[in-house]
Amino acid sequence: MTFNPKHQSYHITDGRDRAPARSMLKAIGFTDDDLKKPIVGVVHEWIETMPCNFNHRDLAAKVKEGIRAAGATPMECNTISISDGVTMGTEGMKASLVSREVIADSIELVGRGYMFDAVVAIVGCDKTIPAAAMGLIRLNVPSLILYSGSIGHGDHKGEHLTLQSVFEAVGANAAGRITDAELLAVEDIACPGAGACGGQFTANTMAQVMEFIGLSVMGTASVAAVDPKKETVAFETGKTVVDLLNRNVRPSDILTREAFDNAIAGVAATGGSTNAVLHLLAMARELGMPLDIDDFDKISARTPTIASLRPGGKYTAVELSAAGGTTLIAKRMLDGGLLDGSQKTVSGLTIAEEAELAVETPGQDVVFTAENPYKKTGGLVILKGNLAPEGCVLKLSGFERQLHVGPARVFECEEDAMHAVLGGEIKPEDVIVIRYEGPKGGPGMREMLGVTGAITGAGLAETVALLTDGRFSGATRGFCVGHIAPEAAAGGNIAAVREGDTIEIDIEKRVLRVDLSDEEIAARLKDWKAPEPRYKKGVFAKYAKLVTSASEGAITKAD
Repeated sequence: MTFNPKHQSYHITDGRDRAPARSMLKAIGFTDDDLKKPIVGVVHEWIETMPCNFNHRDLAAKVKEGIRAAGATPMECNTISISDGVTMGTEGMKASLVSREVIADSIELVGRGYMFDAVVAIVGCDKTIPAAAMGLIRLNVPSLILYSGSIGHGDHKGEHLTLQSVFEAVGANAAGRITDAELLAVEDIACPGAGACGGQFTANTMAQVMEFIGLSVMGTASVAAVDPKKETVAFETGKTVVDLLNRNVRPSDILTREAFDNAIAGVAATGGSTNAVLHLLAMARELGMPLDIDDFDKISARTPTIASLRPGGKYTAVELSAAGGTTLIAKRMLDGGLLDGSQKTVSGLTIAEEAELAVETPGQDVVFTAENPYKKTGGLVILKGNLAPEGCVLKLSGFERQLHVGPARVFECEEDAMHAVLGGEIKPEDVIVIRYEGPKGGPGMREMLGVTGAITGAGLAETVALLTDGRFSGATRGFCVGHIAPEAAAGGNIAAVREGDTIEIDIEKRVLRVDLSDEEIAARLKDWKAPEPRYKKGVFAKYAKLVTSASEGAITKAD
C-alpha cells in the first residue's frame, strides 16, 4: 500500500465533520489548499530570558518557507525553556532538568493533539535538545532536530571568552586575584549575542549527539547562531523534513543501538558534557532500548579525544565550525574505526556518506586524528564503589590527575558549599561533598557550575575534589564527580558521609569510596531519616514523586 504523507492530519482536516476545525484554521490564515497538504509541526522554544533560543522565531520562519517550498503546510508552536546559565546557583536552577520532561511532554501533547504528519524541532539551550528527542521518539512520526547554533566568543586582552570565563572570574574576584572592574569587563564581553554557550558544554555536546545519532543533518549544528548561513540551513531543514515524510522515515528507523554507541563515542572524542550520560540514558528509556551507565565507560575507554574544545581544550564551537565542524570530527573518527558508518541519518545518507563530505580548513589545529589524538582516552569515566553502588560520572578532559584522597567537607546544599569556597574555607586535599541535590532530593538535580567555577577561579582546581548527587555544567572542569546514585534523598550511601571521613577517588580502578566498612555505613543509615520534601505541591512535588535515579536517566515514570 502506498504511504499517504497526510497519514495523521487527515483526521483533523478532511471530511464534512471537520468543517468546524477548518473554519477555525481559516480564521488565522490557512486556506483550503493549505489544509489539503500534509501538516508539519514546527516546534521551538523561543523565550525572552536567555540568548540561547533567541533566534528561534527567525529560524522557524525560514524552516516554514522550506516546508512550503517542498509541498507541505507548516504550523508553528512553541514551548518553554529554562536557562542553566541564568538560573545557576539559585533555587531557579532546580527547574532546569524538570524542564526537560515538561518540554518533552508538551511536544508530545501538541503533536498528538493536532496530529502532525511530521515535526521539525528547533532547539538551543541544554535541556531543549534531549527533550525534543524524547518528544519525537514518543510521537514517532517523520521528524528531525535543528540546533539553532552556538553563541560567538567575546574577545578580551587577547583571550576568547565564554560564559565559563565569567563563572571562573567570580571565583578569581572572591579570591582577590582580579578586581571588580575586571570582573565587570569579563561579564560585559563574554556573551556577545544570540546562541547557546560556546564551548563543548552541554548544548553543543547534545547538538553533536543529534548529528551522530542521526536525528539532525550532519554539519548543521556547527553553523553558529549569528552566521548568515544559518538561515539557509533552516530553509533546507524545512525541505528535508518533507522529504523525510515522503520517505516515511521515523525516529524508530534511525535510533538503533549502534547509533547510540556512535553518539557516545562522539561525546567521548570531543571531551563533551557529563550531562550526555543522563540524556542518552533518558532517550534510551523512551525507546525501551537496553543501555547501561557502564556502557559509557567502555566506549569512552576505547575512544581517544580528538578535538581541543573547551572546557578541557583550547577552542570554542565557532572555531570548530571554521576548522571543518562536526563533519570533520566524524570523518576523523571513521578513519580511525571509531564509528559505525553504516547507520542511517535523516538526510538519507549514512553517517559515513555524510562524513565523506567533510571539508577541512588547511592548517587548523582544533581537530586531531585518532592516530595522533589530543588525549589518548575519551572524556567520560564511570566510577562505582561504596559511595555510588549504581555509578557516578566524572569527566577527564579538563585535568590529568588519576587519584585523590582527602577529608570530606560535607554540605547539605549547593549554597552552603558556595559560601565556603568564596569564604576561603576550602583547603588543598579537601573533598567537597554536596548532597540532597539529586533528582528527587533537589528536586531537579541542579548543576554546580557556580561552585566549580569558583573553585577554579580561586586556584583550587588542581588540589581539591568535589562530589555530588547533583549535576555539573558542561563547562565544568576539575576533579568533579556527579550523578552519584543512589542519591542522598533516596537513602544512598552518600547520606552516611560525615565531616572528615576519608574519601578516595581512583580513576584507574574506577572506584569512588569512603573509608568506612559496610557495617559502619549501615549503622549510620539506620538512624537516617528521609528529609521533608522541599516542595509539597506543584510541579516540583510531582517531579520528585515520579523521577527515577540518575543511573536511569532521571526520567519521570508513572509506575
